[in-house]
Amino acid sequence: MKPAQVKPDVTFDDLQKIDIRVGTIESVDDVEGSKKLVKLIVNFGDHTRTILAGIKQEREDPSEIIGKQALFVVNIPPRRMAGEESQGMLFDLGYEDGVTPVLAVPESMVPNGTRAG
Repeated sequence: MKPAQVKPDVTFDDLQKIDIRVGTIESVDDVEGSKKLVKLIVNFGDHTRTILAGIKQEREDPSEIIGKQALFVVNIPPRRMAGEESQGMLFDLGYEDGVTPVLAVPESMVPNGTRAG
């Protein structure tokens, strides 16, 4: 893999607007009729959210991530995909570079809802 060029600068204020939190993936379900999407139920400590992620073709068994903590963007507007609503975005590493994606995870367990930054 050849690393991509660094994107244009953003301001610190722009970066502060993105709310990235740790959540534990409680369940992974198929999204009927979609070749890419699975539905994650994610625990953020004080609430759970449904987050759709395009990882169906990236993993032989998407349910292998149940119980794992990962990073999620939680302050983007809900989005409908394949008849389902997603209430955030899974942060994963590798997809944009053509590398088999992996979860962005904390190095050790932290409380659900912990913010990045």
